[in-house]
Amino acid sequence: MSNFIFVLDANKKPLTPCKPSMARKLLIAGKAAVFRRFPCTIILKKAVTGTVESISLKLDPGSKTTGIALLQGEKVIFGAELTHRGQAIKASLDSRRSLRRGRRNRHTRYRQARFLNRTRKKGWLAPSLQHRVETTLTWVNKLRRLVPIDLIVQELVRFDLQQLENPEISGIEYQQGELQGYEVRQYLLDKWNRKCAYCGTENVPLQVEHIHPKAKGGSNRISNLCLACEKCNLKKGTQNIEQFLAKKPDILKQIIAQAKRPLKDAAAVNSTRWVLFSRLRETGLPVVTGSGGLTKFNRTRLQLPKTHWLDAACVGQIESLEVLTNKPLLIKATGHGTRQMCRTDRFGFPSRYVPQNKFVKGFQTGDIVKSVVTSGKKIGEYVGRVAVRTTGSFNISASGLVQGISHKYCKIVHRKDGYSYAF
Repeated sequence: MSNFIFVLDANKKPLTPCKPSMARKLLIAGKAAVFRRFPCTIILKKAVTGTVESISLKLDPGSKTTGIALLQGEKVIFGAELTHRGQAIKASLDSRRSLRRGRRNRHTRYRQARFLNRTRKKGWLAPSLQHRVETTLTWVNKLRRLVPIDLIVQELVRFDLQQLENPEISGIEYQQGELQGYEVRQYLLDKWNRKCAYCGTENVPLQVEHIHPKAKGGSNRISNLCLACEKCNLKKGTQNIEQFLAKKPDILKQIIAQAKRPLKDAAAVNSTRWVLFSRLRETGLPVVTGSGGLTKFNRTRLQLPKTHWLDAACVGQIESLEVLTNKPLLIKATGHGTRQMCRTDRFGFPSRYVPQNKFVKGFQTGDIVKSVVTSGKKIGEYVGRVAVRTTGSFNISASGLVQGISHKYCKIVHRKDGYSYAF
């Protein structure tokens, strides 16, 4: 089962996605042509009138990967996982900062100090966080141009912080209901890095443990809870944590510090989600939200595996799901390169200058091309990303690196857009 194929009419109006078999028939009959390779989209050679079936777009924003799912009613017809490049951006900024600091410390010339010359707008986010919002919005807008989307569902907060802090905030029935355990466990799994707080064991069933025993007056507040494996939980019993870890003072100190970590850390993780939420509302489409605990509750109830795109499909209120695809599109943000005009060697000296004109014979480095070589030593068919050369003799990264392929044999499959794709 693969993703459904997106369909546009001759006026580029998005139509209801079709199955790959139907798209293949349209292409063979000459009634359609390939419009995009990733995500796979065909364009019909005539305009189509009439109503189309609406699609809902679901998002599960994450710190490193965002899950995307398209649902036609209760049918999951498309899934994707968008990997962000926040760490790469942070590394580039750190490198730039160190270079500038080095230049300032050389005292090559004096420049009068400037103060307060850089003000930040209200709602400013660090570039690595802002990138997460912008790339997610980029793909929301791309999908809107290819699919008739009429609803956006977003996982707005990973944890219901007010419920965790004050269980009675909207009634005892909610806190003690079936969903309560999922909200608490989801928060604890994130806070304690999905491992036992006492022995550090991972990939085993973990139990919710009271740091100050409930039998001795310990509360159910989130600050008094941690995760422990069954062995450690039974061994601790109703002992005070100071007594249980008397011979392990380092672990005791670490657990006490971790337990006192305030809920504002979770709120900081959620900060980009609120910015994304406000930007999604600017699209004019209705935006529905849900929490991470509800997502996990739905996924567990429907017995679905833990993946980013299936988490996205489980966001919000759902009764059932029919998953019609098992091959999510893996999208990785790679960026558009740098503005660096001159490459340097490992000693920092200039090695070669970057050409100002990035296009050669209509191609640029990063384009996905198909090359059918019919003569010479490199006879064969190659599909991959191209590295252009001013001579017109290109290199293609297919299963391996193929060098010296003439531009005459190359045909564009997918233009460079700052992302890499896989299944």
